[in-house]
Amino acid sequence: MGYKTGVELSDLMGIDKRIDELVRQIELLSYVNPINIEEQKEKFFASKYLTDPVFEYPEINFDKFKLHRELFTQPIERIEDLKIRKLYEDIIYTYSGLIQCIETIGSGKKFYYNCLHCFGTPTEKDVENAKFILHFEEEDPKEERFEQKFNAKETEAFFREFSKPYDFEYHIDHSGKISAAAMVLNNIKTLVINDNHMFSEHELQVLGNHEIGVHMVTTMNGLLHPLKIFSHGFPDYEETQEGLAVFAEYMSNNLTVKRLKELAYRVIAVDSLAKGYDFSKTFRLLHNQFDLDRDSAFNITLRVHRGGGFTKDYLYLTGLKKVYDYYKSGQDLSLLLTGKVTLEYLPEIKLLIDRGLAVDPVYRTEAYSENKNTNKTVDFILNNLN
Repeated sequence: MGYKTGVELSDLMGIDKRIDELVRQIELLSYVNPINIEEQKEKFFASKYLTDPVFEYPEINFDKFKLHRELFTQPIERIEDLKIRKLYEDIIYTYSGLIQCIETIGSGKKFYYNCLHCFGTPTEKDVENAKFILHFEEEDPKEERFEQKFNAKETEAFFREFSKPYDFEYHIDHSGKISAAAMVLNNIKTLVINDNHMFSEHELQVLGNHEIGVHMVTTMNGLLHPLKIFSHGFPDYEETQEGLAVFAEYMSNNLTVKRLKELAYRVIAVDSLAKGYDFSKTFRLLHNQFDLDRDSAFNITLRVHRGGGFTKDYLYLTGLKKVYDYYKSGQDLSLLLTGKVTLEYLPEIKLLIDRGLAVDPVYRTEAYSENKNTNKTVDFILNNLN
């Protein structure tokens, strides 16, 4: 069934194109990562974990008010199909919320409350799931695959080799000012590698399957549609996107109990925000109460407290559970690779493909072709999360 020709299609394409032009300017991760992490980390450790770091953030280089105004003046009432119109309403509200997040980075509670609006916070069930995971024994850290011995330059060479089967091109950049070991910036098709990080063989496999196998695959697929919404992201796409990425770690036999515990600690840390904990108190919770080494505890606390309280990190575990259950129920994952999409909008994705406004995915996550997981403990944990 094709889409209506004429004025309505022209209106939809015009609205979609204009929203894309506006939201290209707002890559939240470009603004929420502090630019003085290493310096503040040293000071925090020197203070015996008592004095909260004072982070500085990149300058915002867009007109925030103008962006809000332009989003809300889009003539979406001209979209006659009610399901598609509702989707674009949701998109506009979502991106307005993200702009509010960016404009309040570094202003404490304001940023935190805006993040609550955009990403939510863990439920009691989520926290119980996290605590359940923490009961399990980790793998032996002395295994050779966990030895951190690859620098950023060697890691770049690994990514280039890992990406060859995908037959797409992207940029690789380096930075000493990100909290993650590596991350994909969707709007500029760029993988950023942390220059301050040493990588293990296992970590390279995890990042290859996570960052390239899912984040870059969905970035590239998202660019192939007539509608740009697949590229800049459906509302609340982060949970499904991160769930898919960690699920690729699972399918490639790289998801460990240690990694699941890392995701669990993130849930605990985000929950601490709701309890009113400051940076040092969240750190001491992880380091003293849960016996997490101080570098890992700092990194998780940084991820969660950056900007003033960034709640997104609890979604990795909830997203993984949703994608795992979806896969175990026999569902096809391919529609979820069409771009930055969500499980909740699958009917709309199918509708847009039927109308000729979207296409099936060209690039597929290599890890999804076969379940190579041999870790029975990981399966047991995933099957028993609520």
